[in-house]
Amino acid sequence: QVQLAESGGGSVQAGGSLRLSCTTSGYSNGRECVGWVRQAPEKGREGVAYIYTRFGDIYIADSVNGRFTISQDNRKNTVYLQMNNLQPEDSALYYCAAANAGCNLDPTTYKFWGQGTQVTVSS
Repeated sequence: QVQLAESGGGSVQAGGSLRLSCTTSGYSNGRECVGWVRQAPEKGREGVAYIYTRFGDIYIADSVNGRFTISQDNRKNTVYLQMNNLQPEDSALYYCAAANAGCNLDPTTYKFWGQGTQVTVSS
């Protein structure tokens, strides 16, 4: 079993920045990759980024490329999502999630999920 806990959400104005944190624990082989998935009201879940925890390779969705980046601190078992130049359309509940294989941006990839942290961007 893998446990994930997000933090760092909040309210910002358009153009602002936030850094989300995801602290992981539990079965290390269950988290070959950790990703960030967001869900806006009345919309489906959208994968925005993921990182391979062993080698650090990262993948960023086209919709946020150039504004978001993902990184990790293995000493702290923490994965970060740095979000810059935030826009109102980025407002959503952001989840971190872990997969033990088949990593990609598709939210159905992920087996373990955190509770989510809310990001609200005002214009």
